[in-house]
Amino acid sequence: MAADEDDALYVLTAVLLTPAQFPSVLGDDYPEACEVLGLEPYAEGYGLVFGQDGDGARWTVATDDVTLVACAIAAWDCGMEYDLSPDDRTVAAALPGWPLALAVAAPDVPPPHDPEPDAEAGDEWIVLTPPATEVWGAAQRRMGADEIAAQWSAWRAQVDGDGVTFAEPGGGQDGEQPESPVQRVLREVAGYLDDPPPPGRIRSSFAAGDARILRADGPGWSMVARTDDIAFLLLDEEPGEVTPVGRGPELPGLLRALDGMAARPAS
Repeated sequence: MAADEDDALYVLTAVLLTPAQFPSVLGDDYPEACEVLGLEPYAEGYGLVFGQDGDGARWTVATDDVTLVACAIAAWDCGMEYDLSPDDRTVAAALPGWPLALAVAAPDVPPPHDPEPDAEAGDEWIVLTPPATEVWGAAQRRMGADEIAAQWSAWRAQVDGDGVTFAEPGGGQDGEQPESPVQRVLREVAGYLDDPPPPGRIRSSFAAGDARILRADGPGWSMVARTDDIAFLLLDEEPGEVTPVGRGPELPGLLRALDGMAARPAS
């Protein structure tokens, strides 16, 4: 989208920020992602529009017109043109920078760069930036889980058998082996059934057949699973490692229960 006004935003792409769909780099759940952007975690959510101004500066615009952004994304996914121009009355925030790395740029404007703060405004100026790729942390762990969810078949093909079995922990009593990190995380996941987490900690999306792809996140860990198959775990304490978790007797029931309480994209 382009306009003749000096403050026009040249839209490059957009994503949804809802309990069921949000950029995982922003947080483990929907309220946490909203907090990073200074937004109230309204149940209806937002659309995040990424673009450049006439000087080429990066801007992220949050709009509460979720339907408009969803329609634009659907049209673009089908290879169709769609003029995404949020009404000023729907704009909840205009934030400097991009929280995601984009490989595209607007034509006929300077290259993408961070905008300079308005010296006269006197407001705190925090520029959104994508997470670093050369280190391992919560954002990188969640990005890895995103990749597994998007490329499930490729990741599943790398697993011979089922991997770690979801078993009762030893409990660390005298003479017993202490609980390993994977088993500890699985207990925390199961704990969500009794103590539901904030919106967005558990998300369910479409998969082939009658199955669903589940995402669950928590302090220091992410889980990706297919309801009719195994799960994968990623941990902050194990940089770059992906651990497969076999179904065993407990995992199928856990996945069904999680899917029943998960946030789902609007159909």
